[in-house]
Amino acid sequence: MKKGGVGGAHTKTGLIFEGKVDIVTFLSTQKGYAVHHNDIYYQGDLIAKTYKKYSFYRFLEELGINWKEIISKRLLPDDSIFVIVNNTLFIIECKFQQVAGSVDEKLQTCGFKKRQYQKLLSRANVEVEYIYLLSDWFKQPSYKDVLDYIISVGCHFYFEYIPLSKLGLPVPEEN
Repeated sequence: MKKGGVGGAHTKTGLIFEGKVDIVTFLSTQKGYAVHHNDIYYQGDLIAKTYKKYSFYRFLEELGINWKEIISKRLLPDDSIFVIVNNTLFIIECKFQQVAGSVDEKLQTCGFKKRQYQKLLSRANVEVEYIYLLSDWFKQPSYKDVLDYIISVGCHFYFEYIPLSKLGLPVPEEN
């Protein structure tokens, strides 16, 4: 999506970047999806649970994990979604930039943060995927090295859009 523009054809098949990611709002507008608190249903079946920032620690409590025994500092994901069928927690960090700034260096922390999430969730045998949802600003050649690094440490990035299929979520049928 361009600054000041409107969403395009991908609105039904993936999460669109709009400055801040909000999985709950997006999914609640998709055909076949229903949201109740942090529970995500598709065609009546519970398929996922979402957690933002501090609510992530509710997820850890549900799993019987005391984070203070495992890591030394709290992690606060912009958004996360636990997809039940594939037993995977997707951490989604949204980075928007229009001028050079501090976000540049934050992109280089994904490997460490993914390992911290893996340490937390290994006791529950939950897989972790770490994804950046980036604005088009990061397509500039000056970001090539950092984008290569993101991939090299087993993390992922998408520009403006994350396909629902990447998250292991059903793609609604077209009308």
